[in-house]
Amino acid sequence: MAININSKIVKYNVVKEEDKASAAAAAQQKLRDEAESNVIHMHEKIERPDMLVGSTYKVKTPLSEHALYVTINDVVLNAGTEHELRRPFEIFINSKNMDHFQWIVALTRIISAVFRKGGDVTFLVEELKAVFDPRGGYFKKGGKYMPSLVAEIGDAIENHLRMIGLLKNDGPDEHQKKLIDEKRAQYDKVAQSESAASSNGFPDGAQLCAKCHTKAAIIMDGCLTCLNCGDSKCG
Repeated sequence: MAININSKIVKYNVVKEEDKASAAAAAQQKLRDEAESNVIHMHEKIERPDMLVGSTYKVKTPLSEHALYVTINDVVLNAGTEHELRRPFEIFINSKNMDHFQWIVALTRIISAVFRKGGDVTFLVEELKAVFDPRGGYFKKGGKYMPSLVAEIGDAIENHLRMIGLLKNDGPDEHQKKLIDEKRAQYDKVAQSESAASSNGFPDGAQLCAKCHTKAAIIMDGCLTCLNCGDSKCG
């Protein structure tokens, strides 16, 4: 298509391919920045929606005849977009047992405030699970050791964060899985009867694993090996 130039040319410039590429890259970056500016991140000023998506976890301990019910409600940010994210917003703990009412209410309010603050809230799991009861802990169903009731609340929060994707499942790697399968196969060969295994799937004589806190560590070939997480004293 011909273009008529009616005025005097005072300056001209040759557009190079590198200039076109840089201009296109700048345009794409601008579009990304504009899209990022529309992303809603978790912060204290987010108002509570009329409806939240939640999950309830039953916590039954030998410390009380009544169970605790831990409910964690989540807010969905940027719903329907590629930036959609589910974040915990508040937590409630309910029980018929009123012995721990005051500190449970205080704990739920503090945790809910941390949830609404935004940022990385996964540190709560390790902080809660590190609380030890001076009277001693207990084993929950499945053989996992819980040092305190607070630690089990932290375990419930950890399960929820894994469910919504804020925490990744850090299970055994391929090498550990192979080791576990080999050790299980060896144990099955030397086991004399089916009664040698307990109700949780691990041998009755299994020791407590220092890594995953599950009674699943057995002596195989002179080495203490965990059948749950693959931890081995022999490397």
